Amino acid sequence: MPRGLIVKALSGFYYVLPDDGGEVVRCRARGVFKKREVSPLVGDRVAFEVEPTGEGTVTEIETRTTELVRPPVANVDTAVLVFSVAEPAISYLLLDRFLVHTEMAGLDSIICLSKTDLEEGKDEVKEAVDRYMRIGYEVFVTSSPRREGIDPLVERLAGHISVVAGQSGVGKSTLLNAMIPGLDLETNAISQKLGRGKHTTRHVELFRLPSGGFIADTPGFSQLDFQNMEPEQLGEGFREFRDLSGSCKFRGCMHISEPGCAVIESLQEGRIDRLRYEHYLLFVQELREAKEKKRWNPK
Repeated sequence: MPRGLIVKALSGFYYVLPDDGGEVVRCRARGVFKKREVSPLVGDRVAFEVEPTGEGTVTEIETRTTELVRPPVANVDTAVLVFSVAEPAISYLLLDRFLVHTEMAGLDSIICLSKTDLEEGKDEVKEAVDRYMRIGYEVFVTSSPRREGIDPLVERLAGHISVVAGQSGVGKSTLLNAMIPGLDLETNAISQKLGRGKHTTRHVELFRLPSGGFIADTPGFSQLDFQNMEPEQLGEGFREFRDLSGSCKFRGCMHISEPGCAVIESLQEGRIDRLRYEHYLLFVQELREAKEKKRWNPK
């Protein structure tokens, strides 16, 4: 039975790229997956059968190494978080929210600063680079029109299955067009009235990189919620907290007001970014409120 990789999911069909290098096969999924409440995802390694019509049926899904809910994609090992330094202005709160999700999913996270050719964003570039490289994240400074930073990013992603994510209007599709010759994804300018971009991407799709490997384009979205996460787990999503938590006086330290907290001590000594810490406190409060709401409204 042939095997392959799901590179696109759209309107109930799954487009499978065969391992033998053949043409992509449009497939339906077996009904048994629905009974098991399992759906194939872009990025899944699958077995499939080809019908005389040329279409196929996905019959088996191999065990996933990773699985994301938003965007719905499997077996990704690297996340490219695209944030523009202008039009729209960078949102550090949203970037930290993305980073919590990718850290908790076990992904290697790369921050890509886009639109760095715009004059109004030049001051933000240095601040963002300093803030996140200090923590240990890789930061790529890019300008798609000028092709600045594009080739190093493509080479960095060689051999990986990556996902590009970020809010609408930051230039994800423009970036992918620059990374993959001939791709020609639809792009839209920022709405001057709303200050954000239109959702030009409406489904998840994997594209082959010229350096090898695949990258997933994903629908734009403006917020992520922390589903199925306990407040006590949140510190694991901040890598600088995670590295220090073993030195806290109490096990299960929430890094808020506990005595002997290594995170608070590092904050007071200036070794932890204060804005990141403030975002952590906001996320803890959000999780606690959601937990309380769920307790009173279990349905």
